[in-house]
Amino acid sequence: MIVRIVKMTFKTECTEEFILLYERVSPHIKAFDGCRSVSLLRDVSDGRVMMTYSLWDDEDSLNRYRHSDFFKQTWTTTKQLFAQKAEAVSLSEIKS
Repeated sequence: MIVRIVKMTFKTECTEEFILLYERVSPHIKAFDGCRSVSLLRDVSDGRVMMTYSLWDDEDSLNRYRHSDFFKQTWTTTKQLFAQKAEAVSLSEIKS
C-alpha cells in the first residue's frame, strides 16, 4: 500500500474555495480504481496550510490517477489557488 501526502499552502482568500473544490472532487478520487481513502487535513497553527492524505493499493494505481484527465483538470484549478508550490511525498509502511 502507498500513502500519498500532498502539502499545499493557499492564498488566504482561497482556502474556502479549495475546501469547496475538495468536497466536489473527493468522491471521484475515492471512486478511482486503487484508491482506498482520501482525507483533507488542515494545519492547526496556519489555516492556509492543508494536506491531502490518501491511501492507494500500489504505485501503479496512484500513477494511473495522477496521469488521468480528471487529475490534470483538478490540479490545474487547484494550482491557481496556491501561495506556494505544493510538496508531495509517497510512502510505504515498513512496520506498524
